[in-house]
Amino acid sequence: MELTTSTPKMLARKEAGIGWMTFNNPERHNAVSMEMWQAAESILADFAEDPAVRVIVLGGAGGKAFVSGADISKFESERSSAEAVAAYNAQTERVYGGLYRLAKPVIAMIEGHCIGGGVALATCCDIRVCSENSSFGIPAARLGLGYGLKGVSRLMSLVGPSYTKELFFTARRFTAAEAERMGLVNRVLPKGEVQDFVAAMAQEIAGNAPLTVTSVKRIVGEALKDEATRDAALCDQMVTECFASQDYIEGRRAFLEKRKPAFQGR
Repeated sequence: MELTTSTPKMLARKEAGIGWMTFNNPERHNAVSMEMWQAAESILADFAEDPAVRVIVLGGAGGKAFVSGADISKFESERSSAEAVAAYNAQTERVYGGLYRLAKPVIAMIEGHCIGGGVALATCCDIRVCSENSSFGIPAARLGLGYGLKGVSRLMSLVGPSYTKELFFTARRFTAAEAERMGLVNRVLPKGEVQDFVAAMAQEIAGNAPLTVTSVKRIVGEALKDEATRDAALCDQMVTECFASQDYIEGRRAFLEKRKPAFQGR
C-alpha cells in the first residue's frame, strides 16, 4: 500500500506489518530539505497510528547514501536568519524526537554515506544495520553549526562520551568497521545484502508479540535515565499487561502445539 506524501522526495509504503520510509533525493545523496522533514513527520505519524504497522524501517534511495545531512543548497532559503534556523531546528527535532519516542521498533537501513543529520536520524532508531561501504561523520565543526543537548545525548548513549567527542571534534569520516567498534551500528554486511537482511529482521520482529516488544523498548528507555527519574511503576505495569494479554495465552498455546503464534497486540 502506497501512502500519499507531500513531496516525491519522501516515499512510504506499508507491507506485511512493516512501514517503509525512504528519503528519495539520490542526486544529492539524500540530503534533506525542510519539505522532506515535514513529509517525514506526517509519514511517521501515520505509521505510529496504524495498528497494522508493527515495525518501521528507514532507508535512503539509490544505494549510495542513507541520509547525508541537510541540503546545503537550501541554506540560503531555509536557514539564513535566526528565525529560519529556529523553525528548521524545531521541525527536525519534531522528527528526531517523535522517532525516538515511537512505541514501535525502528530499524535504520544504512547503505553508503550517513552524514550529519543522517547520523542524528540513525541514533533515534532502535537498530542500525549498514553496508561495509558505509561511512559516518558529523561535519558540524567544518560548517560552524551547533548541536543541541538532545542530539548529543542520543549519540552519547550509543557510543559514549569519548567517541562522541571524537566524532564532533575531528568532523572526519569513519568507516563501517569503526562505527561497529564504537557501537554506532549493530551489524555490518556486504554490499548488496543489507536490504534482504533488514527485511528478514523486520519480518521476524513483526511476527513477535507487539506488547512484549513495545514494553522492552520503553523499559530500555527508562533504564537509560537516572534512577531518580525512572518510571519503575510504568515498567511494572507494562510487564503485568504482557502477562495478562491474549497474546500471552496465544504464545503458550502455539508453543505447546508446535506452531507459529498469531499475535494480535492485545
